[in-house]
Amino acid sequence: MVPDRGGRWRIPVPDRFNMADALVSGHARGSRRDHIALVFEDTRGGIRSWTYGELERQSDALAAKLASRGVTKGDVVAIHTGHRPETIIGHLAAYKLGAIVATMSQLYGADTMRHILADSGAAVLITQDEVWQPLRQLRSVLSGLHTCIVTVDVAADELRFEDCIGGDAHGLVRADTCAADPALLIYTSGSTGLPKGILHGHRILPGYRPTLELFFNLELRDRGLVFWTPADWAWIGGFVDVVYPALLFGHKVVALQRRFEADEALDIMSRHGVTHSLMTPTALRRLTQIAAPHSGRDLRLRTVFTGGEALSAETYAWLRDELRIVCNEGYGMSEVNHMIGNCQKLAPIQPGSMGWEFPGHRALLVDDNGNEVAPGEIGEVVTGEDAPTLFLGYWRNPDLTASLRLGPWVRTYDLASRDERGYFWYKGRKDDLIKSAGYRIGPFEIEDVMVQHDAVAEVAIIGAPDAERGQIVKAFVKLSPGFQPGDTLVRELQQHVRARLAAYKYPRVIEFIDAMPLTSTGKISRGALRRLDTSRGESGAS
Repeated sequence: MVPDRGGRWRIPVPDRFNMADALVSGHARGSRRDHIALVFEDTRGGIRSWTYGELERQSDALAAKLASRGVTKGDVVAIHTGHRPETIIGHLAAYKLGAIVATMSQLYGADTMRHILADSGAAVLITQDEVWQPLRQLRSVLSGLHTCIVTVDVAADELRFEDCIGGDAHGLVRADTCAADPALLIYTSGSTGLPKGILHGHRILPGYRPTLELFFNLELRDRGLVFWTPADWAWIGGFVDVVYPALLFGHKVVALQRRFEADEALDIMSRHGVTHSLMTPTALRRLTQIAAPHSGRDLRLRTVFTGGEALSAETYAWLRDELRIVCNEGYGMSEVNHMIGNCQKLAPIQPGSMGWEFPGHRALLVDDNGNEVAPGEIGEVVTGEDAPTLFLGYWRNPDLTASLRLGPWVRTYDLASRDERGYFWYKGRKDDLIKSAGYRIGPFEIEDVMVQHDAVAEVAIIGAPDAERGQIVKAFVKLSPGFQPGDTLVRELQQHVRARLAAYKYPRVIEFIDAMPLTSTGKISRGALRRLDTSRGESGAS
């Protein structure tokens, strides 16, 4: 980072840049050519590894095959292979041609797959045989999708991935790309309406690099690190915040296809010597249910980066005291990221806080007119139009891109307050804010208090419609093992909140549920809970 004329730190981005060069090619041409870059454990427990040199050779071969099929700069290659080596090799091959990678979660159903493939205009799909099998009929309605590359079992008109990486890359011409050339197309989870594409350029990597170092506690330059995340690689957090820094700094990344289970996650990290990870607060809360995480395990975990929703003070304390790691929480969104966060090595962590404004970024809180609010007041988080992590725009939707502007600011629609020390405290999305009898109530401080009760494993707060107050506070609660729902527990939880927060903030309604609905990025879906509540039309506790 370098200071600008005003004395603020600035993150420089080169004019010409290609992510494949920085992630793998530079290592493959140098001293790390024979170092392990990727370890893949399949569902049967078999383990295979790739060196940086092997990733370079195989992605060269795939790039040559894609070029022979007519893929060129600006074309879209959709990748649908999850936590597998094909995903990394596919990204690298596309970048080398100047093509755009559209990330696709294996959790998507047929309707979402059809929408994304059609909306992106993908020319190529790289997918996994058993996941693609029930979706093959989509080919008949996707005229632009001319090539499908599939692992193992292929149909007559498809290419086998293994054949595509074993060929000769002689004559491959790598694209000369600008940092602002498009490279990565990430579709949102689509909790409301159809998913929208968020387009980033090659500049995302140099733009993210300094803040990734902060989130991983200034340890990325250490030797022998091992990265793993249970987060979906189709999500910006799973791939950009884990795979990118691991490869950029010449480390090892572990890939597995597993549904997250707390016990198994600890076993995976022990088995592979994982030192650094990204996990959502939801996943971290589930880890806290493990009584003795180090028992029978050789855990080498040092630092976890988390974000996406607020991390409770209780969860942070367990991670620090029981798992004995550093957990740095960060804030941002797919469109513009890493403006606010923690780096324990540089400043004390205030449990429950989002952190502080990171060097090279601007993070302000403003009212509806774009005027900065005073410390302690709730405002919308905004940043500058020169943010180094700012996306190129929404895919083929300039009007939606323009809607993020509020005067000179780029808006997030997230609400927070900032204390006198400069720490930010998340209050929720604008549509999460509860307005009850004239009070403005953020859900996260209530959740933070409720989860401190032994009976509460997970909790989500929403505003439920109420004729008298406009909205009332409602809590959805997943109980810890050994606790049973009932009126007595409802009153106990309500008093637990009343005794610790203002009386108007306690949940007037508590509903016990077996499982929380999650978004594709692993966050609790308050939108789904609001829709559930509205469809039921309930107003009493259950």
